[in-house]
Amino acid sequence: MDLSYFIFLSSGLFLGWSLGANDAANIFGTAVGTKMVKFRTAAIIASVFIIIGAVFAGGGTSKTLDELGSVNALPGAFMVALSAALAVYWMVNSSLPVSTTQAIVGSIVGWNFYSGYETDYAILSKIVSTWIICPILSGGIAIALYYLVRLIIKHSKMHLIRQDLYTRIGLILVGAFGAYALGANNIANVMGVFVDSSPFAPLNIGRFVLSGPQILFLLGGIAISVGVFTYSHKIIRTIGSGVMSMSPMIAWIVVVSQSLVLFIFASQGLQNLLSSNGLPTLPLVPVSSSQAVIGAVMGIGIAKGGRGIRWSILCRIALGWITTPAISALICFISLFFLENVFNLTVYR
Repeated sequence: MDLSYFIFLSSGLFLGWSLGANDAANIFGTAVGTKMVKFRTAAIIASVFIIIGAVFAGGGTSKTLDELGSVNALPGAFMVALSAALAVYWMVNSSLPVSTTQAIVGSIVGWNFYSGYETDYAILSKIVSTWIICPILSGGIAIALYYLVRLIIKHSKMHLIRQDLYTRIGLILVGAFGAYALGANNIANVMGVFVDSSPFAPLNIGRFVLSGPQILFLLGGIAISVGVFTYSHKIIRTIGSGVMSMSPMIAWIVVVSQSLVLFIFASQGLQNLLSSNGLPTLPLVPVSSSQAVIGAVMGIGIAKGGRGIRWSILCRIALGWITTPAISALICFISLFFLENVFNLTVYR
């Protein structure tokens, strides 16, 4: 296999590392922040289930990004992923949980403008609408769960030690589910632009057969896991205790809420089930786990009367959400110019 492919693929792996560094906090940040789960334990569980979700359920959302902009040259795909990774890294280094989805969408739009390809604004509007729906839906689920859990605890008369044990186990279980949903939903952000140029042939592993895109998703999942282990602790501190002080039970509700939202927008099985029963379906779109978890935290804060929410931190996070796609698109557009005119590489066909 041509070594140059892996050189170009390195930007996607870097973006995967950035995603792991940023988004692990959205899975286990509240659990680690409340000291219910150790960071090392959280990192191991997150890594395993991110890879499983990426390999076996990551195909649906990658198709949506391909419809937004089919990056048809490998050097162009390299720069699209690198621009998104640089934007995310900049925000992560500032301890701001941002959206890799917004970063990669901004980069793809930047590539579309540079290459002269028309951006499908119907697809773009669908993706952008989820940036609004995602935190609202997560907040609504969190509010419902908050009142339900409070009612259950009130009538169960459970001993505090047993309640603590169940909460700890619950945080680990929903963290594993959240990691699976993150891998399934967000692997498209990392490897989606490389699918069209993938050189990988199907690989037989016992009873399993990994397709070319699945091999790409496996590499991306591993890169995300490395990001979880090496750099996610900074954002975990922001999410775990920065936005709002949380009890372990509230932390569990936040993780469940954001995990369900990621799963809903990534599950082809759920979409097929709703469609077969004549029910409306949600698009398979990569959504922001950062927005989902912040929406859940705000939902809990609203349910508690708005007390304890640190609005200054939320304003900084919101500013990061607004600027990320613009910064990513600008970096991509300028970088494509240099890649084509200085290094004489074909960035689009």
